[in-house]
Amino acid sequence: MQFNRRKFLKAAATAGLAWSAAPLWGAVATGRKFRTALIGCGWWGNNILGEAMASGACEITALCDVDQRFLDRTVQRVKQETGADAKPHRDYRELLEREKPEIVIVGTPDHWHPLQTIAAVKAGAHVYVEKPISHTILEGQAMVEAARATGKVVQVGTHRRVSPHNVSGREFIRSGKLGKIGMVRAFVHSGGGPERPRRNSEPPKALDWDLWCGPAPLRPFNGDPDNPWSGGIHPRGFRNYLDYANGTLGDWGIHWLDQILWITGEKHPSKVFSTGGRAIRGPAILNATEQTTDAPDHQLATYQFSGFDVSWEHRQFAGNNAEKGEHVGCYFYGEKGTFHLGWKMGWTFYPTNSQDPVVTEAPRLNKPDDQNIRELWADFLNAIRTGGRPVSDIGEIQHATNLALLGMLSYKLGRSVEWDGPRLQCVGDAAANQLLRREYRKGWEYPAV
Repeated sequence: MQFNRRKFLKAAATAGLAWSAAPLWGAVATGRKFRTALIGCGWWGNNILGEAMASGACEITALCDVDQRFLDRTVQRVKQETGADAKPHRDYRELLEREKPEIVIVGTPDHWHPLQTIAAVKAGAHVYVEKPISHTILEGQAMVEAARATGKVVQVGTHRRVSPHNVSGREFIRSGKLGKIGMVRAFVHSGGGPERPRRNSEPPKALDWDLWCGPAPLRPFNGDPDNPWSGGIHPRGFRNYLDYANGTLGDWGIHWLDQILWITGEKHPSKVFSTGGRAIRGPAILNATEQTTDAPDHQLATYQFSGFDVSWEHRQFAGNNAEKGEHVGCYFYGEKGTFHLGWKMGWTFYPTNSQDPVVTEAPRLNKPDDQNIRELWADFLNAIRTGGRPVSDIGEIQHATNLALLGMLSYKLGRSVEWDGPRLQCVGDAAANQLLRREYRKGWEYPAV
């Protein structure tokens, strides 16, 4: 089964996407352009920025980063690609006050998403924020409340909600071709080995390390901005430091747990249990002279929903060479067979009846990183113009973020928790409820809920 545009548009309508009949790839500007700013000029922030510029609907007026090198590179990029002189800023608060953007892209590390998103909508901007929406559950709730109070559109970067094969896969399952779902398994596997501590060092002069840490703990600097894959905290290693993110579950897990909620229509599990550790990477180290990451190198999480169960697993060792299929995705197990929803391999349905044909659909992904930010940005602009909700509205992605954060909460406690989703509380569990938020560093105020 191959992709075709007519089928995709029909599936998109079924999925509730707020698109009109306008072109989905390369949005055409109508009227004046939106004054747009980027906060966080790293790799992924620039991916989003590229689609904003390519849409023809955005004038890039301001940029912000605490690392002067990333900021300078992005200023130059905007000048080269659009001719615009985007105003550079080191502090997002100064940018919001002086530049008055209509759209703000938040492409910073996870621990910054809540404060920057809330400040931006209160300053009058619509926001495209990267996933996960928050580092703790109550921050996410404060973000949703701020978006609703201001009436601003807040799109979250879960672009798999607009990937053509994900949309058609959702329609396939919801049409009943899989039958009743009894279980879903989501996973991501990669290779790796033991971790050696890296020496702490003075941060580069171009980097405001205190502001990079912001409301999170001020750890010793450990990174190499000229080598993004060094394993240090800055610029791309922060996901595996629990002061600033929530490991693989808080990174990759958001995408696939969100797919499960989006496809099934569920929002809240009733019970969560997670276990894991650092069996291969070794004990976490943090002292005055050296440190390692501290996120688990493998983790198992189970979620109990009404009528079916979900399991999540990841590992950062052993790769996936011995298993059929690619290293990421979901397996939906239903009455009529198994449905694999993947990434670069699209989706495949394996029927229980061996006489029935295997059905597959290839992916349709954009370069440079095999993603669909372009389509998600078009949906974002359409929601701004029409006053509707975007497909990855923050209220929806809050639920997926909460799944990941509850898995980490259970992992930290070492036991299961019962979850009252509508009330955002762990049932009868004071210790667990304390982990729904965390104390901010002096000088920063945790957002009110």
